[in-house]
Amino acid sequence: MRSSYLMITTIFFIMISTCLAENTAKDFLEVHNQARKEVGVGPLSWNKTLEAYAKKYAMERIQNCEMEHSNGPYGENLAEGYDEMKGSDAVKFWLTEKPNYDYDSNSCLNDECGHYTQIVWRNTVHLGCARVKCYNNWVFVICSYSPPGNYNGERPY
Repeated sequence: MRSSYLMITTIFFIMISTCLAENTAKDFLEVHNQARKEVGVGPLSWNKTLEAYAKKYAMERIQNCEMEHSNGPYGENLAEGYDEMKGSDAVKFWLTEKPNYDYDSNSCLNDECGHYTQIVWRNTVHLGCARVKCYNNWVFVICSYSPPGNYNGERPY
């Protein structure tokens, strides 16, 4: 009886660990910093103030996952997805914009590269992200960046 209880408890903890995987600060940072490394930009570090800001704003979106920027003092990337989209999935999605950034002209092709350029913005050094499951079963992800990037006329790296 005790061994079956132990096995069920172990399975439960494995399931919880799997559900939390790819939603931790480390997971957000790894995906961001890999992209930054590819273009020769230094790594980001996790910032608790940015994390708190992102969590607060994510909770404001929990009713319906409406995609609205916070208009706050930080750089910002937002994503929404259905079911169990992980935070790292959101970052990987933003990185799909990489081919749309033309370094030579310092411009976005098809106006679709701002998420990518914020991730690799050379002057950005701090990151804080949050993920919430909304009441409509969608998932809302926000990453906040400091200092912000995407200044007109400036190159990200």
